[in-house]
Amino acid sequence: MTIRYADSLEGIAPDDLHGFWVGWPTAPSPEVHHRSLAGSEAIVLAVDDAAGGQVVGFVHAIGDGVLTAFIPSLEVLPEYQGRGIGTELVRRLLARLEDRYSVDLVCDEDVVPFYERLGLQRWGAMIVRHRGAIAALNETTRR
Repeated sequence: MTIRYADSLEGIAPDDLHGFWVGWPTAPSPEVHHRSLAGSEAIVLAVDDAAGGQVVGFVHAIGDGVLTAFIPSLEVLPEYQGRGIGTELVRRLLARLEDRYSVDLVCDEDVVPFYERLGLQRWGAMIVRHRGAIAALNETTRR
């Protein structure tokens, strides 16, 4: 397995973004996923060149370009998990954001130890989730 890491969507189409969002009640379509990455301030993709250039993992950040950034998602395809890909994706993204005052993310309790190993600290957070928004975006993109 040869994984290449890329920091742009150059050469990546929505059709290259299948199999992510496992366990989500409503998964973003590949088109919505692509739009989300395209609108991000920074992205890192893991690409398996031996599998025809398949995207097997990604992480992205949105931010103000100066002080703050937020990491909304990190995903690695299930069959590629446990190989250090997620660690490398986050490590590379954090290196790109190292000049920021804050880099924040919200995660489920079971992955807190993963992020702590990468130097992130436990902190309080408040969130709103509009679960129906993904379905609406998927539908709008289909039109």
